[in-house]
Amino acid sequence: MQIVNMLDRGPVDYMSIDRLQRYVHDEVAALRMPDTFIVWEAQPTYTAGRRTEDKDIPDTSVPVIRMDRGGSVTYHGPGQLVVYPIVKVRPPKDVVAFVRNTESAIIAALAERGIDSVQVEGRSGVWICEPGTIDRKVCAIGIKFADDATMHGLALNVTTNLEDFMRVIPCGLADAGVTSLAQLGHATTLDDAAATLLPHLARAYQQFALRPSEGLIEADASAIIAQMGDFHPTPHAETGSRWQPRHS
Repeated sequence: MQIVNMLDRGPVDYMSIDRLQRYVHDEVAALRMPDTFIVWEAQPTYTAGRRTEDKDIPDTSVPVIRMDRGGSVTYHGPGQLVVYPIVKVRPPKDVVAFVRNTESAIIAALAERGIDSVQVEGRSGVWICEPGTIDRKVCAIGIKFADDATMHGLALNVTTNLEDFMRVIPCGLADAGVTSLAQLGHATTLDDAAATLLPHLARAYQQFALRPSEGLIEADASAIIAQMGDFHPTPHAETGSRWQPRHS
């Protein structure tokens, strides 16, 4: 698998990476490009998945972008490691199994750093569950399959400002919280977190991949962006538009 690492560019515009993601997805789905991890950090952005309800965005002044992924509303911003695994899968595709394996890979990566995290029945993502406190999500997951290839992915809170989550109901879960590696007492950089995480994800995806390849190589991100040229993705419903409440 190749890594398109955008972390050296600092926090970048969400929709510019969405365009890159859709270009790479088209190439991977058509078998013109190897399976790919896009690794990046976002400028402050709120996005709403297909399961977002009006109650998940109590402050309607918050600008929220609609996205064609699973899940509800979440926050992306500085200090958060975002990884888009774009993998051509062999049939029959199993979205649930792919998400569960993603969770297991993240849990294994965090354990390597001495962090005890778990899956929670009926809730996607990776969680910190401790007696006497509400469950706190440390990594959100929202994955979509299109043309037998995955897109979107995961967001691991490394040094994220958790206050920025409080303007929405993160992932639509009013009875849960969020946390970060920094809040858990594990100081690290996004690059170091990615270096730990990506090998675990690559191994986890081998059973799904049409072209299994556990090895990781660094791609030339600038060359891929140049190759993308004036590519414009096919519109996906209301993706990229501002969220509007369904019921006034």
